[in-house]
Amino acid sequence: MSAVGQPTVAAPSTGPGVLSWPGARETARRAGLRPLPGVPVPLAEALGRTLAEPLGALTDLPAFDTSAMDGWAVAGPGPWRVAGRVLAGRAEPAPLADGTAVEIATGAQLPPGATAVLRREHGWTDAALLHDRGPRPLTTGQDVRPRGQECRLGEELLPAGTPVGPAVLGLAAACGHDRLPVRRRPEVRLLVLGDELLTSGVPGSGLVRDALGPLLPPWLRAAGAGTPEVGYVRDDFGLLRDALRHSTADLVVTTGGTAAGPVDFLHRALAEAGARLLVDGVAVRPGHPMLLAELPGGRHLVGLPGNPLAAVAGMVTLVLPLLHARSGRTVGPPALAPAAAPLAGHRTDTRLQPVRRTAEGVLPLAFDGPAMLRGLARAEALAVVPPGGAAAGETVELLEVP
Repeated sequence: MSAVGQPTVAAPSTGPGVLSWPGARETARRAGLRPLPGVPVPLAEALGRTLAEPLGALTDLPAFDTSAMDGWAVAGPGPWRVAGRVLAGRAEPAPLADGTAVEIATGAQLPPGATAVLRREHGWTDAALLHDRGPRPLTTGQDVRPRGQECRLGEELLPAGTPVGPAVLGLAAACGHDRLPVRRRPEVRLLVLGDELLTSGVPGSGLVRDALGPLLPPWLRAAGAGTPEVGYVRDDFGLLRDALRHSTADLVVTTGGTAAGPVDFLHRALAEAGARLLVDGVAVRPGHPMLLAELPGGRHLVGLPGNPLAAVAGMVTLVLPLLHARSGRTVGPPALAPAAAPLAGHRTDTRLQPVRRTAEGVLPLAFDGPAMLRGLARAEALAVVPPGGAAAGETVELLEVP
């Protein structure tokens, strides 16, 4: 970024100082430890949000004994006299007497008195009777889903803090829920800073195409945020100051302006907004000049570097831990994998390296410079490479990428 006649703004002389990568992530997590309130929403609106309360069963599941296969519900030992048919969704069937059977569909309610289900491929009928020709003798309870096999009424199925994915929606519906109590989504405003950015067309003549406006909003939403509002701010201190003053978002994310260049106004704008710096630089490559500030009213701002891969490093370091905490999400243990080849590291800082998985472990990808996205576009994860690097066979932490 450049601008003629604009004053140079130095970074503040006081603040938290450069933090280690683990320390910065923990600071961001703690900053978000005020989960947003819960609200009940219809199932169709719960996807991607976080359970505010444990998910409990409103019924036994299944609610009645059901057939696990197409075939015949039988009572007692065979052969059996076939006396009718039972289909799914019909009224409770009549009881079965010993020595009788009814044709039954998968999922249909088992008649009282039935002792097992004979699979269609294992049965044959002559003029009057059904016979078992299976590879093994039919046993009591075979191919029957007994009532309450999966859960019982009132049982806790999932804890609060569980992200709501498609399988959670299916489970909630199966056990009787029409609405789910979920955390309110954090409202996020993304401010993309710079005079040099194009939002369409081919870059050239000193202008570059904005990559972060398209890249970051889907990632923020996947992390639990509401649909991010995206704004573009030119290299002007007043415009940036006003954008921060007027935003009511739970989290403001900016790109660029975090260092001490001639148009890096973010520190000054934060000071005028009455913000408190929690992180001002992280010992990580790429992405060293990232920051986290607490805004008045308990809101937060994360300043990401302007280079694309460096901004991604800031996302996984500061934004995601903060968003997960504010959303009340439970985060599991880190994913680990061996390095299939040596992973080069920085002498003193943590390095975040795009990698792909192989049977032997993870392999580094080329095109991993701070301004590059080609390696990230092929990556299956970011490897957390400790200072000094990781040798082949050494275990490293992996950060998932969308």
